[in-house]
Amino acid sequence: MLRRSFLALGAAALARPALAQAPWPAERSIRYIVPVAAGGSQDIVARLFARHLTTALGQNVVVENMPGAGSNIGYEHAAKAKPDGYTLLAGSDSLPINKALFPKLGFDPVADFAPVAQGVRVPQIFVVRADSPARSFEEFVALTRRQPVAVGTPGNGSLAHLLGEQIQSAVEVRWTHAPYRGGALAVNDLLGGSLQGVLINIGAVADHVKVGRLRGLFVSSAARTRALPDVPALGEVGFRGAEAVGWHGIVAPKGVDPAIVTRIHAAIGGILKQPEVAERVAALGLEPADAPPEALGALIRADAARWAEVVRRARIQPD
Repeated sequence: MLRRSFLALGAAALARPALAQAPWPAERSIRYIVPVAAGGSQDIVARLFARHLTTALGQNVVVENMPGAGSNIGYEHAAKAKPDGYTLLAGSDSLPINKALFPKLGFDPVADFAPVAQGVRVPQIFVVRADSPARSFEEFVALTRRQPVAVGTPGNGSLAHLLGEQIQSAVEVRWTHAPYRGGALAVNDLLGGSLQGVLINIGAVADHVKVGRLRGLFVSSAARTRALPDVPALGEVGFRGAEAVGWHGIVAPKGVDPAIVTRIHAAIGGILKQPEVAERVAALGLEPADAPPEALGALIRADAARWAEVVRRARIQPD
């Protein structure tokens, strides 16, 4: 009798921790690390997702900006977090790029994360001033062969920079690359005449193109965009297969429960269909991307290989 009592008590004690553990995400708030400063499109999208995920998941999703070192401060913090679903990261196309740019990091920007949701696609666009003699990208290439030109990007090692290097190699021209810390200054210098072109995310210049201050020569996506349907896609100007579109989405520390990944991915898919969110995304010049996590993982791996080759060939060094 006494032995049975001890066995019953032991079984109850073993069962207690499992019963006490609340189902995710009831235990506490979710940290959403954004590896860039507040104000840019990546931060805006992350805050939009955080607000709606709070409702969808029934738990506060709290944005925490951790900018610096080309996003690597925030990336490293997230990579080393416990993979329990309570730390998420606002991932982007800089993950595979940083793998190529920074070979001696204390973490792997690709291998140490689990893809969750691509979120939105971020097409790049090549723009010139409205009074530029180049009315097409072919004409811009011809202009580059006749005289020195400078093309601005949002930064050294950015997606725009790497795409520009790949295109220059393909057409065998060289322009002077003018990297800026963010896109606004590059656009201002283009408008002011200090630059002959800018390669940048479409949201930064869409309004300028719509009102006729700037002319778009191509967008970097496989098809034309809804934001600027009159601007040809990259394939239309002779670079089919070279498309390069950024993304602002969600990844998590490697090892997170697949059920949590599935739940967050489904929530983002629903959020992107909400009229308020769809309008905000479109206003930023972005496009919803509801690809499964496996597709995002494949994209990240492919881009890591692609940009490693561009970085090596162009001898790009991080700032």
